Amino acid sequence: MGAVGRVGEPVLKFPRSVVRALLASAAIAAATALAGCNTDSLTTVSSERALRPLSPEMTRDLEKKNMPKESPILVRLFKEESELEVWKQDTTGRFALLKTYPICRWSGELGPKVKEGDRQAPEGFYTITPGQMNPNSSYYLAINLGFPNEFDRAWGRTGDFLMIHGICSSRGCYAMTDEQIGEIYALARESFFGGQQSFQVAAFPFRMTPLNMARHRTNPNMAFWKMLKEGYDHFEVTRLEPKVNVCDRRYVFDAEPVETRPGVTPAPLRFSASARCPAYQVNPEIAAAVAEKSKQDEIQVAELVHRGTPAAPIRTGADGGMHPVFQAALGHPRGLFDSDGGMRNIFDTKVPGTVPENTNPPRAVDPKTGVVPGTPASGGYGLASAGSRPAPAQPAQQQAAAGPRAAESGNFFTRLFSDGDKASAQAPTGSISQDKKTAASRPAKPTQVAAPKQAPAAGSAEPKPAAPQPQYAAAKPLPPATDGTPKPASGDSGLFSSQPTGSGGSFDSRWGIGR
Repeated sequence: MGAVGRVGEPVLKFPRSVVRALLASAAIAAATALAGCNTDSLTTVSSERALRPLSPEMTRDLEKKNMPKESPILVRLFKEESELEVWKQDTTGRFALLKTYPICRWSGELGPKVKEGDRQAPEGFYTITPGQMNPNSSYYLAINLGFPNEFDRAWGRTGDFLMIHGICSSRGCYAMTDEQIGEIYALARESFFGGQQSFQVAAFPFRMTPLNMARHRTNPNMAFWKMLKEGYDHFEVTRLEPKVNVCDRRYVFDAEPVETRPGVTPAPLRFSASARCPAYQVNPEIAAAVAEKSKQDEIQVAELVHRGTPAAPIRTGADGGMHPVFQAALGHPRGLFDSDGGMRNIFDTKVPGTVPENTNPPRAVDPKTGVVPGTPASGGYGLASAGSRPAPAQPAQQQAAAGPRAAESGNFFTRLFSDGDKASAQAPTGSISQDKKTAASRPAKPTQVAAPKQAPAAGSAEPKPAAPQPQYAAAKPLPPATDGTPKPASGDSGLFSSQPTGSGGSFDSRWGIGR
């Protein structure tokens, strides 16, 4: 309960929820505006947009799926399918799929963002705090992804103010309709009110299915995408938000400290994006489940390639994508395929929101080739390669202070949610889908240990594993890091070879390694 009044006067008490709502309104009105997609124009703060309650329909969906309104959320983005998923923690403590939103527009090609002005929408794992929620964006409402993250900065990538926002217009962002971003924004807001300190946005080039991995096997970004798939698989088998760290210029998932002496609490892990990875372990049940899923996926990919699954074009020239439901509404209908390659009917689907009249769909591709006529097949693929160089290593304290600009913009708004009684560790989260595998659970204490060694330098010989230490299994050497910069593809065999795809500096598959 909240109370106001001076000494000797009656004290008025208000429910805690009312106090938090009033503080939220004041915080939003005072928050510094972040512009979406690198524009300097700002709009007047609109607390009505930012505080609009969830619709009765969404409230019913939450109740039906046993999802408390204020439980944590997780967001996944898929470029090729032009879809955004919102997952929410249900009463089992795991994440379940709440809703899939068609993306109205994204720009660039499949592949990571490398430099400011390349029109690429980011790919990777991003953390969203309350300070990155922009209530007065020029694009209706916006959620700043926080690009560049630690991984991006380690590779010297540039760009900022890359958002999920409204208006259905993109220059490196993921653009929704105003109605869609309003609902997504409200779901995120309610999770913050419930005590979630931050939520994860995982941006992928496509759904990381065996079919899609087979279709894109010749893409120069495949080594980078395999690294993203590892985090994708961690979520798929656990329905828990994967803990993401960066070291040795690569993503590391669900790392835990190594217990060196029984009964002694190990020291917390310290990660530095450009430095050698510390010795860490992964829960053995999770590691085993991820390894098994990866093995089965690789078998299916090999079968698909053997059956002659055609390789997708590396560059389409379409400048991004738009979900077919929006293309149909604009008079440019295209087929929509599900994850198994089957055609879905979109013509009886209601357009989710208002599409502005000046919205520009992607350029039309040739149905036979999948590319815009006149687009270079691969030699012109330069969007993700220009200006990508590893950044110099920095001391750990400097890297900690060099967070994305977005995280510094809403300190007042952020502190609103730093409530002492809710600052404890986030509860496990996840979902149970009928067509997914049974989720792996986290035991109280992990028993399998892996101690990663320093990655070999590009072009050098593979070092021999160190002798195993008592009661702990030694990890295989980590392969060289990759930033996703395209390297020349060398046919279909690179997907399954134990050697890195492209040059020696690319990232070898670690699907089978249960660190």
